[in-house]
Amino acid sequence: MSDFNDKPQLCGGPVVPSFFGRRSFVQAGVLGGLGLTMGDFFRLRAGNVRSANGAKLPEGKAKSVIQIYFPGGVAQQETWDPKPEAPIEFRGPLGVVKTKLPGIVFSENLSKTAAIADKITVVRSLTGRIPDHAQATYHMFTGYLPSPAILHPCMGSVVSNQFGPKNNMPPFVGVPNVPAQAGTGYLSSKFGAFELGGDPAQRDFRVRDIAMAKSMTDERFAARRSAREAVEDHFREIEKSPAELDAMDDFYGQAYKLISSPEARKAFSLEGEPDAMTKLYGEYKKPNGQPFGISRQLMLARRLVEAGVRFVTVMYSGTNGWDNHTGIREAMNNGLPAFDHAFAGLITDLEQRGLLDSTIVMVTSEFGRTPKVNEGAGRDHWARVYSQVLAGGGITRGNIYGATNATAAEADQNPVTVEDYLATVYHQLGINCEDRLMAPGDRPIDIVRGGKHVESLIG
Repeated sequence: MSDFNDKPQLCGGPVVPSFFGRRSFVQAGVLGGLGLTMGDFFRLRAGNVRSANGAKLPEGKAKSVIQIYFPGGVAQQETWDPKPEAPIEFRGPLGVVKTKLPGIVFSENLSKTAAIADKITVVRSLTGRIPDHAQATYHMFTGYLPSPAILHPCMGSVVSNQFGPKNNMPPFVGVPNVPAQAGTGYLSSKFGAFELGGDPAQRDFRVRDIAMAKSMTDERFAARRSAREAVEDHFREIEKSPAELDAMDDFYGQAYKLISSPEARKAFSLEGEPDAMTKLYGEYKKPNGQPFGISRQLMLARRLVEAGVRFVTVMYSGTNGWDNHTGIREAMNNGLPAFDHAFAGLITDLEQRGLLDSTIVMVTSEFGRTPKVNEGAGRDHWARVYSQVLAGGGITRGNIYGATNATAAEADQNPVTVEDYLATVYHQLGINCEDRLMAPGDRPIDIVRGGKHVESLIG
């Protein structure tokens, strides 16, 4: 593996398959409408990995995170760091829009976000290491460069490990899924994301495994649970290792709680959301007439954190992803307005509900794009500097942190490493990234090695 080089990288596009595949959340509970195989799912995901210090952490200023991930490497010049004074070959094909912050502009497709710029922080000086999709995605989600010796847990899995579930809700959820590189690493797979699989943009969207079959009444559900408990009591008397069966009960207990909790089932549904919410988050369609999922995905993410989910990752690919080696103007004009409306709606919604101070919203991508537009009217891979966005959870408001040079090619002021960026989010959650988690073989490993939280990003 090589470090960053200046040569633009060409590729066939990012690879972002589901990490859990057939073991995803949407396929976990299918036996008799009772979620009994979901119990097996919890059991199989169990392990003995623990925090190195064994202590349970107090929560920080932020209680939850909504991470919006743009797979492919979205261009900083066509989003958060336009260069309207640069020559056209660097400036690119799009205009700009003024924000609420004096002298600060965003790209023209971010007009609604520009209107709430006083509530967010844009980090324009993030510095990466490698312009390769898979490796850079791994770096962004874990804080580590890939190693053949060990796999590291992503941020959502670390948060799940450190804090556990709340209000019978899974601590880490993927909407609709998470990238392959956002795995549990050396932690037990029980700390992985529950991947919904389905798209909330579809009006008939439902998560099958938290809804009992139509023929299954609450009374029948309780009866079958009692029957199962009677069988387990019998085996508990005759098994030589009753502790294993008791442990299995814990996993089935998690499944039962999720299925039988009206609050949990409600959190995973968009039923009852008023028309005002649809207007706030926006409704947009792709060129093929299909709806963009981002507005309802972010609406669902808000419902999930409101119900107790600690970490939600939302994948947004626009029309064809953000690996825009060609036709960057069309890609941005097609996919960015839907995000712009939904993101501004999310920040406004969280603020109105009193949740913004306790919820960090991250907008991330694995790297940026080259300073110069290429012959295909696109931009190639560029990891030297790019932009990310933070809001809420005690992060500063109305802050443009760091700066790039005239062509968005280098960090001119206050460079922020990926490790520092993640350490800042961890800090707000109450996690010290220098603490260690215990890997197999009793090997303690830093949550993020070498990362320091950035004081100037904290309000």
